[in-house]
Amino acid sequence: MILKTSQCFLHLPWLFSRHENKNADQTPMLKLISSVMTLVLFTSGLRAEEFDLFILAGQSNAHGWMGEAAKYPADPQGLDAKIRLWWTSPGISSSDGKWTTMQKQAGRFPVGHFGLEVAFGRKLKLDGCNPAIFKFTLGSTSIANNWKLPGQGGMYDDMVRQLAAGVELLRQEGHTVKFRGFVWIQGESDAETKPMAQAYEERLKSLITDLRDRVTRTPDLPMILGVDEQHPWVVANPEVVQAQQNLAKLLTACTWTSMKELEKADSTHLTPAGLVLHGERIHDAWVQMIRPPAPQKTSNP
Repeated sequence: MILKTSQCFLHLPWLFSRHENKNADQTPMLKLISSVMTLVLFTSGLRAEEFDLFILAGQSNAHGWMGEAAKYPADPQGLDAKIRLWWTSPGISSSDGKWTTMQKQAGRFPVGHFGLEVAFGRKLKLDGCNPAIFKFTLGSTSIANNWKLPGQGGMYDDMVRQLAAGVELLRQEGHTVKFRGFVWIQGESDAETKPMAQAYEERLKSLITDLRDRVTRTPDLPMILGVDEQHPWVVANPEVVQAQQNLAKLLTACTWTSMKELEKADSTHLTPAGLVLHGERIHDAWVQMIRPPAPQKTSNP
């Protein structure tokens, strides 16, 4: 149970003392009530918050496939404990349908793994945000065969159901949730064949439109798109890159990010250091998109 800070609670001590003066016979009961309220308010440590919710979805580089947690970035400022995280990687691991704090995740490597969400979340926290990051990822997945379109029973629909559950859980605890961004790092698997690559733009646009209009009801929800341009399939079928770039130009509050010059462990997967830089790059793209334009300088006559 979470009790929001309210003026009515500030007046409770006065209320109790007033009743004690009027009717001394009620003193034991009033003291008991006062003790219970004090216990709830001051020992629970819970308070209502406004969370800035970011959705991170996609395939292996969104997941952090080569982000071995033995190289989990140090957190000298203690930021991770102040960042909420919900994660699901179907068939690999999850946070068991609940919110936890930023941390390494099980399912990859003996000590776990991490992805771009760590650096991304920390920079958001330093910006003054109160981030809650909802992460739904799985490697080697395409929109064509795995995520599918809204209503087709694919991973996208599964993600939406879990997102709704996560948001509802926060609201039941008394918190307010504001949707602040969607990070989509995916597209390599849709470049497997030419027909899939050519259909990618319309499919991705359908997901974005549904997420904005029906799911989050945030028509201008910031969108950050990205794909490994150097993946062998993408090199062969670059339509997926062009599709993301086209949508970044066509849609409001949408931008495209490159993965070039990020350190890789193999032909496509980012190293732990690469994932940290990727998270910072995603953050910077989000800030650039939402930052109001600088006022134009006027020349003196």
